[in-house]
Amino acid sequence: MSALGDAIGHAVVAEAGVAEKTSLATEDHIALIAASARAEDEVRSILRRTVLSARAAGASWSMIGTELGMSRQAAQQRFGHPSETVRQDGNERWLGPVSVFDEMAELELAGLEGWHTVEAGASAHRMLRSDTRWEHRRSVWRPIRAAERSEGWKISCTAFPWVYLVRDTGVPVSSPPEPTAD
Repeated sequence: MSALGDAIGHAVVAEAGVAEKTSLATEDHIALIAASARAEDEVRSILRRTVLSARAAGASWSMIGTELGMSRQAAQQRFGHPSETVRQDGNERWLGPVSVFDEMAELELAGLEGWHTVEAGASAHRMLRSDTRWEHRRSVWRPIRAAERSEGWKISCTAFPWVYLVRDTGVPVSSPPEPTAD
C-alpha cells in the first residue's frame, strides 16, 4: 500500500471508531463501510476541486485527461464547470472569471465594496454583500492559525488546494478610501 493509501486507511479506521479494537463485530464492519463511503466522497470532491484549480491555473483538458488516463473530452465532460444557479441580486453574486494570478486583486476590490467570498469554484467566487469592507487571504490548504483567529480572520471556504480566509474590517463601505503611501 502507498503512503497515501496507508494514511487514508488510518483515517477511515479512526473515523469508524475501530482503531483500538483487536477484533471487529458486524456493526464495526458496517461503521467501516460508512466511513469508507464518506472518505470516497471526500476524495472525489478533492479530485474535482483539484482539476478545476488546475484549469484556473491554465492546464488544458488534454493535460488533465492524460494525467487521469482518459481523453480530453472525457475529462471535460466529467469535471467541466457546472452551471451554477445562484441569484445575482443586490446581495449575492458570482465574481469571475478569475485565475489564480488575478483573483486576490479582484477579491481585494470586491472587499472594498462590501463583498466577501463564501464559496469558490472553477474560476469564480460566490460572494455575499454587507455594509462593511472585507479583507481576503488565500493559502495552501491548512487549518486556520490561532494568531489569524485572534486577528478576526475566519475560513470562508475551501477549494482544494486553497483555503480562503476573510475578515470583516468593520469599516463602512460608504467611508472614504484610506490614503495610500507614495
